Amino acid sequence: MANQIARKLRKTETVAEKRLWREIRKLRVMGYHFRRQPPVDGYIVDFACLAHLVVIEVDGYQHGEDAGLQKDSTRDAHLRWRGFDVLRFSNGDVRDHLDGVILEILAKLGAVVKQD
Repeated sequence: MANQIARKLRKTETVAEKRLWREIRKLRVMGYHFRRQPPVDGYIVDFACLAHLVVIEVDGYQHGEDAGLQKDSTRDAHLRWRGFDVLRFSNGDVRDHLDGVILEILAKLGAVVKQD
């Protein structure tokens, strides 16, 4: 069931998800393998680097509303309990600050030192 849902989500991903996917696939040359819409412990996440236990979520406007915030909080807590680091970016972050998003992902993976 989860695999069928994941396949459907891959076919209906947002513009921001498509854009970020193109960029994080390039990280493979650095040894980081990401999966798109993989089932992780009962949840389907946008992207995951399972070897490094990093989950990336790209959020639309609905994630800023009370119901979305509560659902995301519960989901993130569970994933963190399972050992994952969860990074959340808005569609706007991906659209307007893609380089910064990639740098933050690399910093989480330990590939670069994050500069403030």
